[in-house]
Amino acid sequence: RRSILLLLLLATMPERRPFVRLPTDVFPVNYGLCLKPDLIDFTFEGKLEAAVEVTQPTNQIVMNCADIDIITASFVPEGGEEVNATGFNYQNEDEKVTLSFPSTLQKGSAILKIDFVGELNDKMKGFYRSKYASPSGEVRYAAVTQFEATDARRAFPCWDEPAIKATFDITLIVPKERVALSNMNVIDRKPYPEDAGLVEVKFATTPIMSTYLVAFVIGEYDFVEGQSSDGVLVRVYTPLGKAEQGKFALEVAIKTLPFYKDYFNVPYPLPKIDLIAIADFAAGAMENWGLVTYRETALLIDPKNSCSSSRQWVALVVGHELAHQWFGNLVTMEWWTHLWLNEGFASWIEYLCVDHCFPEYDIWTQFVSADYTRALELDALDNSHPIEVNVGHPSEVDEIFDAISYSKGASVIRMLHDYIGDQDFRKGMNAYLLKFQHKNASTEDLWDCLGQASGKPIAEVMSSWTQQMGFPIIVVDQEQVRDDRIIKLSQKKFCASGPHTAEECPSWMVPVSICTSDDPSHACHKVLLDGTDATITLNNVRPDQWVKINPGTVGFYRLQYSTSMLESLLPGVRDLSLPPVDRLGLQNDLFSLLHKQADMQEEKNRIERVLGAISAPDLIQKVLIFALSVRIPPLCRWIR
Repeated sequence: RRSILLLLLLATMPERRPFVRLPTDVFPVNYGLCLKPDLIDFTFEGKLEAAVEVTQPTNQIVMNCADIDIITASFVPEGGEEVNATGFNYQNEDEKVTLSFPSTLQKGSAILKIDFVGELNDKMKGFYRSKYASPSGEVRYAAVTQFEATDARRAFPCWDEPAIKATFDITLIVPKERVALSNMNVIDRKPYPEDAGLVEVKFATTPIMSTYLVAFVIGEYDFVEGQSSDGVLVRVYTPLGKAEQGKFALEVAIKTLPFYKDYFNVPYPLPKIDLIAIADFAAGAMENWGLVTYRETALLIDPKNSCSSSRQWVALVVGHELAHQWFGNLVTMEWWTHLWLNEGFASWIEYLCVDHCFPEYDIWTQFVSADYTRALELDALDNSHPIEVNVGHPSEVDEIFDAISYSKGASVIRMLHDYIGDQDFRKGMNAYLLKFQHKNASTEDLWDCLGQASGKPIAEVMSSWTQQMGFPIIVVDQEQVRDDRIIKLSQKKFCASGPHTAEECPSWMVPVSICTSDDPSHACHKVLLDGTDATITLNNVRPDQWVKINPGTVGFYRLQYSTSMLESLLPGVRDLSLPPVDRLGLQNDLFSLLHKQADMQEEKNRIERVLGAISAPDLIQKVLIFALSVRIPPLCRWIR
């Protein structure tokens, strides 16, 4: 019966039209954009004068447009006469508009003029109104933007695809007592001739950039400011009366900008950067170039009442968004299919940055307990998905803003960084940013640059991690042969539901690191496991020394040690010579094997032996009861 109902439903559903990207016969070079928001009626007026290039003769121009009414449109060819559009055909489902002209627009440069009106919506996307309370308790509104992924088209007609870049000259007509911000610095502020209560604020020309990174904010804000060692003006804008709460984020930003400049060996390309707390904000933060918007909890720190975890969260979010100023803004993904790389990279390097600026946080242990273990848990499920998902219609973009894109993406980038080595990784990143600056690139472009810098098969290795879901469990055994330790590795797909039973078992190219008790924090041997199994000989490893796979818990895989190998690791747990992040990884892997198909008693005994090494019987009992009841890995609060 359900099958019949499903067939009837499918039969009555309208066929979804295939998505087609914008035609390339006309493209923008510069947007001259003037907006006049009304913070009482929640509308705005706009004037666009876009410098465009016509590459093929046409009598129509197709742009993105949503929730905007075009009043007039005209086309002025260079050295020619102005031609008025004769019609506006809105394709609401595709969020496009087609401007029709009475004669053919010839190849060459021109100006496209459009007058339009729109609504300051309450959807927290596009150009929208943000409700807040003044210090006296009065309800007021700011006008703010959120354009990623495809909502610049709600603020002005545009070519709203990441690969169609242009420069922007933005002017805002706003109440004179309000703060007006955009991507660039203010170059002119003067009274608006038609209304004494308004001012006209003009901003400097932006670098060439994608529409989703454009931003403007009009509202009431306090700010604190400073200057980075590179001479970049940094301001943190806060709600009125809360400037003190922006000081920590300012400290983080001032430390972070020079770190990224040195790491990428590419200077920050704008003269200023503003970080602003928005009262109504759907995302955690957004990396608009030069004007980064934040949810208040991701930017503000009350120096008297905020805990250390709140400070660490703000430091990570600031580090994440400022990383995008290079990786994402200077070099931008060609299409949303490559979103995972944009977000996964920033989600990894934010920890690298915070570890550099605030080493006392021990932030990598927190990465393993938060992002890494979460990604392993989710990616072991049968309904996971590959990191890289092919995106067609832009409406699909929101579906891939998830923990696989962010947390697994960050984890495999961390593994890649360790596999390449920091020096060659930085060399490859610099080559990538210089080659594609102010342009667009794909995932494969980054692999090529990193491969050339390192001489390693980066594209082949990474495709096994990005183009198929899941990850391996590596089964490890050892044998002592005189003064050498023989390590045997084999891989198979790890599934939360039980052993993988399908005939065809996927495999990965796995960078495997090994350390010994002589130096638990550094790998003494590295190998690329590019088949189902491998045998490795470690020379001069005495019988009383222990061997640990995956030091630092960097590799994105589970480990299943033989009983003898697990027993040999217990002294490192007892004397704490095994670092906290490795003790966490060891216990996490053990608990992950507690699935229905496992020999539960054997796994329980193995866990008891490891936990028993910390001499806390009550804690052991609580952990075991909890793990056996819900079968999820323990959190790092159980690790010293």
